[in-house]
Amino acid sequence: MSGRTPNIVEVLMSFIGILRKQARHCSEAGVLAISDGTPRRAAKLAAVVGTLLVVINQWEAVTGAGSMDWLKVALTYCVPYLVSTYTSVSKDMHLLREAEMARQSVHEEAQKTQVRQGTL
Repeated sequence: MSGRTPNIVEVLMSFIGILRKQARHCSEAGVLAISDGTPRRAAKLAAVVGTLLVVINQWEAVTGAGSMDWLKVALTYCVPYLVSTYTSVSKDMHLLREAEMARQSVHEEAQKTQVRQGTL
């Protein structure tokens, strides 16, 4: 290290680079959340898990002994939907990162081979 402290422009440029990277990741995650069957799978899981949780948490209302809290019912379905979507997107993002690293590794190995053979 040179021991030099970065100036404000360098710090801001670094910060902007980090924000751009995070924005790109958020954009990719958003696309994955609404594509490739993710919403359908999440809705199926939410229907099953949500129904079980409604029966457990609103048993008195289901049996007629109490009143149904519709906000809680809606949230009871939203939570498993969001958890399922998050899990799916997280897995897909991980697989995309692994594929990119593998592609980069193959590219680097091809370059090394070309250098060794004198073709680059």
